[in-house]
Amino acid sequence: MKKTALKQRAAAIIDHILPEITALRHNLHQHPELAGEEFATAELVRNTLKFTDIELLPPFLETDVVGILHGAKSGSNVALRADMDALPLNELTNLPYKSVFDGKMHACGHDGHTAILVGTAIVLNELRESLSGTVRFIFQPGEEELALGKKLVEAGVLKTGGPEADAVFALHAFNQLPVGTISSRPGPMMAAAGFFRIRVVGRGGHGARPESAIDPILTGSKIVEALQSIVARNVSPQDAAVVSVCRFEAGKNANVIPEEALIEGTIRFLKPETEKILLDAMQRIVKGIGTAMNAKCELDYRMPYIPTINHADFVEMARCVTHEYCGNDKWIETPVPSMGGEDFSFYLREYPGVFCRLGIGEDVPGIHHPQFDFNDEALRNGMLFFVGMTLAAQLKIKN
Repeated sequence: MKKTALKQRAAAIIDHILPEITALRHNLHQHPELAGEEFATAELVRNTLKFTDIELLPPFLETDVVGILHGAKSGSNVALRADMDALPLNELTNLPYKSVFDGKMHACGHDGHTAILVGTAIVLNELRESLSGTVRFIFQPGEEELALGKKLVEAGVLKTGGPEADAVFALHAFNQLPVGTISSRPGPMMAAAGFFRIRVVGRGGHGARPESAIDPILTGSKIVEALQSIVARNVSPQDAAVVSVCRFEAGKNANVIPEEALIEGTIRFLKPETEKILLDAMQRIVKGIGTAMNAKCELDYRMPYIPTINHADFVEMARCVTHEYCGNDKWIETPVPSMGGEDFSFYLREYPGVFCRLGIGEDVPGIHHPQFDFNDEALRNGMLFFVGMTLAAQLKIKN
């Protein structure tokens, strides 16, 4: 089938299945599951795809779904990834498909990502006779907090059960872009993301007799203030970095100095070498202030997300595919990297590819907001983009 006819055929299939994919997205939104708990979500995906020619592999972890579609001809191998997990939030919308589970909602668009990849799988299955090589569909659990993308890559999700991937692609909903637009940039796209927890142990006492206590609130306050100086006085102004304290908890009574205080927050950076600068400064601050205030201070630190680095050739491919499949006005170059984190970074560390944003509207609640909802109008271009990238990548790598 010629290129133009193939594109028209893909668009026609998408238009035909769009109501089904929209309904699937609503079902996923209504029944969210948290990171590592996506059992029903995985079962729904498997049940939807079992009527296709896609070979469904046994789980690499407990709740992932990985399928391989073998094209009619030999050639290169493309991997497409969507994350499936929800967030621990109470949904504050009045949608007819609002979450039925208290404290769980799809506030990051993963319901849309999953629906798009299911739809893409259905479309490419229909186009199997025109495919050269394989397509690996990865429905990933635990992107939020757990960063299970790292474990999946280490477990061989991109090379076990079929040909090893030659290129990897992913999309993520983004609320600061017009609906249906695609956006990306070469090089750093998203930051590394780490989390810290500082436990300050003092000596409790009566608020009227502070001299008999070791105040963990005062000690913690000094630590919080000092943490804000790390980036300004340790990192070059030409390098992006963030240290944010997001939780400070201590005491329950207005006249009691508590025994302990808890500080939690996040650090972000784009250059790998920045991590040591931030961590060294944090350790000096916690140790130094703890000693000066005669309090015991413990720092726990973890870095689940590394920087997301796009490959320039595939960013250019994404631009061309967007123009061809979605429209000349649908490509927007991402001006600067985001300081958010993404575990697709572990796929891109091992394999060439690109991570792109999918616009869901500019005047809508942002991701991780209790009133967030994925915009169904973006589903069509999401599927068109994935189909186009698969076909373009197979042709490029093959040649």
